[in-house]
Amino acid sequence: MDRKSRYSAGIKRKVIVVDDEYVNRQMLGFIISQQYDVIYAENGRDALEKIRETKSELSLVLLDIMMPEIDGFEVIRIMKEDAELKNIPIVVLTADESAEVKSLELGAADFIMKPYNRPEVILARVGRIVELKHDRSIISDTERDTITRLYNRNYFYEYASELDRYFPDWQMDAVVIDVDHFHLVNSLYGRNFGDKVLAKIADTLRNILSDTMDGYACRYEADKFYLYSTHINDYESIRNRITYEINSLGENTQIRIRIGVYLDVDRTLSLEDRFDRATLACNRIRNNYTVAIAYYDNKLHQDAIFAERLINDIHKSIENHDLIVYYQPKYAIQGDKPHLQSAEALIRWKHPEFGMISPGKFIPLFEDNGLIQVLDHYVWEEAAKQIRKWKDEYDVTVPVSVNVSRMDIYDSKLENRLLDILKENALKPEELLLEITESAYSDDPKQLVEVVQSIRKLGFTIEMDDFGSGYSSLNMLTMLPIDVLKMDMQLVKNVHTDERSLKLVKLVEEIAEYMGYRVIAEGVENEEQYNLLKEIGCDVIQGFYFSKPLPPEEFVKLFEKA
Repeated sequence: MDRKSRYSAGIKRKVIVVDDEYVNRQMLGFIISQQYDVIYAENGRDALEKIRETKSELSLVLLDIMMPEIDGFEVIRIMKEDAELKNIPIVVLTADESAEVKSLELGAADFIMKPYNRPEVILARVGRIVELKHDRSIISDTERDTITRLYNRNYFYEYASELDRYFPDWQMDAVVIDVDHFHLVNSLYGRNFGDKVLAKIADTLRNILSDTMDGYACRYEADKFYLYSTHINDYESIRNRITYEINSLGENTQIRIRIGVYLDVDRTLSLEDRFDRATLACNRIRNNYTVAIAYYDNKLHQDAIFAERLINDIHKSIENHDLIVYYQPKYAIQGDKPHLQSAEALIRWKHPEFGMISPGKFIPLFEDNGLIQVLDHYVWEEAAKQIRKWKDEYDVTVPVSVNVSRMDIYDSKLENRLLDILKENALKPEELLLEITESAYSDDPKQLVEVVQSIRKLGFTIEMDDFGSGYSSLNMLTMLPIDVLKMDMQLVKNVHTDERSLKLVKLVEEIAEYMGYRVIAEGVENEEQYNLLKEIGCDVIQGFYFSKPLPPEEFVKLFEKA
């Protein structure tokens, strides 16, 4: 609603008239009452009480100077020193021309001369001051975040540009400050407490800018803050100060912040690009609980360019079959002789320019940006075709396990997609095994359980991958719809050299047996591990002891040994 519409709707601004003379109060009130909601005070003390009571609604104070108890000058001083009252405009009422200058110096916005013999002038002056006040308020609300009162991103960039323009020789840093897992703070302690955390960070940044550096801060989004400031060397002290202030709020919290810094920025870059670089540094230490501050460097820049190339190239590489599915065999080891039971599909990327790229470089990247789903679907289709091919050419059925990521779980078309793949290749559900990582279960167990239960009813075998690498509780095993536990290689790694590792593996095996789960041990590399796992009762092992992951043409050689 614009200004004219507000008035036409009958909304009146609130104005207080302060004068110790009853007639003067009533006369001025009569002049402005048709356009404004008027309240009255008969002296300075009475005025301050009523101003404080109505401060959120008050648009203007019409203030007489000469009054008993507390005069108008003192009221102006008190209001201008009070953070909650200082922005309420004051128009002085006086018959003493000498009081005008002093009033304006103290912070009054305007003055009206007594006696009130020109009502149209009074209304014009009052109207101008009221509208200026509310226009300033609208501008302030627009340029500042409501929770932190820091600049929003657009105004932040404007003011940062001004710094660049007027101080071209200053050495500047772009800093990104992010709160780890802030959504958990809101969930555990409530949104009000979360807002207090954000406000406390903002207050601390304002104090830091006031104490130690020149620059500006903003709340960029949610729990992320930007700081554009003169260069300093000690960002650890900045982080410690913010952390101390946050944790002083109580609730027995240990909230962690991450800081990404682009030191001595290149001013030929746009401000957005400078903060993108600081963000790259900040994101590099996400979920890293040993490092809290990261600095942008050329390697990080090159890594970002490399990542962007991979993102852009994935679809073309799928079309050209530069992405190759390898297969690592899984052997059943109970009985006299181990035998090939199944395989795991593992993706490899033979890039035409970069050569073989480690999955550790592109899988986390695609998990972050959602392209993991494209990769998963490709692997499912390739694995199903390969199972079919082995059946047709070698009369051998080798079930293959494929990864189902968190993104896939939330796909409403998941079941139909899997069934279509089976149908296209004339396969049974038990021939395409589905692996879901332990961390996926701990993220949103309720929804995942519902989806997995539905898939199991279709006949698919569900394997929990990487068990022991994350934070799932043993109690969670009682509610999970799974058929197989795949022990992470870190559990198995020291089983032959460390007694505690051996006891832990035995415990997992006993729990799995009690729950009716089969157990696969990953990362088995030597005969000692193999013998111990067999003795414990492990069903299946996977690892270099039998074979590294192999391309399809080499995998078939294992059939001859079977």
